[in-house]
Amino acid sequence: MTRAIWFIIKVAIVVAIAVWLANHPGTLAINWQGYVVETGIGIAILIGVAALAAGIVLYRLARAILGAPRNYGRYRRSRRRERGYQALTRGMVAVAAGDATTARKMARKADGLLNEPPLTMLLSAQAAQLQGDDRAAKEYFTAMLDRPETAFLGLRGLLTQSLKAGDRVEALQLARRAQSLQPNTPWLLGTLYDLEARSGEWAAAEGTLQQAVQAGAINPDDGRRHRATLLLERSFEAERRGRSDSALSHAQAAHDLLSGFVPAAARAARLQMAIGKHKNAAKTIERCWRVNPHPDLTSAYREVVSSYDPMTRVKLFEKLRNHAPNDVESLLAVARAALDAQLWGEARAHLTKALEMRPSRRVFQLLAELERAERQDEEAARAWLAQAANAPADAAWTCSACNAVSPSWGGLCGHCGAFDSLEWKTPTVSMSLMSPESAPAAITHQVTEPVTGQPGVAPGGQIAPQGAT
Repeated sequence: MTRAIWFIIKVAIVVAIAVWLANHPGTLAINWQGYVVETGIGIAILIGVAALAAGIVLYRLARAILGAPRNYGRYRRSRRRERGYQALTRGMVAVAAGDATTARKMARKADGLLNEPPLTMLLSAQAAQLQGDDRAAKEYFTAMLDRPETAFLGLRGLLTQSLKAGDRVEALQLARRAQSLQPNTPWLLGTLYDLEARSGEWAAAEGTLQQAVQAGAINPDDGRRHRATLLLERSFEAERRGRSDSALSHAQAAHDLLSGFVPAAARAARLQMAIGKHKNAAKTIERCWRVNPHPDLTSAYREVVSSYDPMTRVKLFEKLRNHAPNDVESLLAVARAALDAQLWGEARAHLTKALEMRPSRRVFQLLAELERAERQDEEAARAWLAQAANAPADAAWTCSACNAVSPSWGGLCGHCGAFDSLEWKTPTVSMSLMSPESAPAAITHQVTEPVTGQPGVAPGGQIAPQGAT
């Protein structure tokens, strides 16, 4: 509509000028070199317009002829660039489809047509990876480090290769270089945190973990669990360095962060007991017992009340049971204390109830011990042990990544090195427990005092290999 109005306005202006010229006729005379040319003013204007139009046409024709070589070269470069991007696109599609041959072919073609190394080097590196040529891929990724615009992509490629090769030392160095370029990249923060944790750099991992949670790479609930594990590992590290105060403060912080985290509660209680704070140690265990009754807590509580006589220990374990009265672990804890105090009837009552709630190897083994201690009935004891051998495996500290079973909790799996992967659960396959001697010292924290008189139970309450005593 607007264009139509403007067109009408222009036509009106031209008509108005024509009418004005018609109403005001005149003659134009030109005297030049003895020649006199006379014409009407309207004709003169038409001749001038025609001459101007001819001049414009001649100027454009001359410009087109003179600029033809340059325009042809520009056209060729444009076509070359278009073909290069087509090859690059086909190469990327081939990478996504896993077609290594086509990807390598398109990478070479794009490299020859385009003068943009950042794009072609990335495609060439990915094509080399598809063909299994890690050496060539590494060369491309390394070359990308020389350009600021591709340095991060090169570091990511090299980091991926290092992780694939299992070279965590180099991977950690590359991850830190990459973070200096892109400090808030979620996937990078998650990878860096995991590498620092697997390397035992607990303090650095704790800082990176906080950044990863803020960036959304790790959800807050998992972040709290990971941080509690890191604090607990820092507690072990501080103890090895002779810093008992820091060891206790880190363990207490882990327990405060997750009150139901059994390793933190057991660790904090033992450290509190070491400095004479037995009441605080008992409260720490009781607080965790309300949330998560566990054999490791039973072991720690036995240490806390070890200075009392057997009858008093039974009463204290009854008090502990009141925090989770309907849990099997509460029944087993009191039964163990009653056995030590030679309260055979009470021990049998708790074990019978535990057997009704959840039959397990530990229950059968304790019943066998009761038969031997109370009645010296070896035949009955062997019958209970036979049932224990056929019973399902008891829960143990099991790695969720590789399913290896550990005799005690640790921040790192002694088999695969995964961080914060040990869970208290029944192993899904039969595997031998890792011995304390075979696990790395930095990731193994054994309970120094075993649960005496409990066959088949390793230090800290974990189930020992079948047939162990």
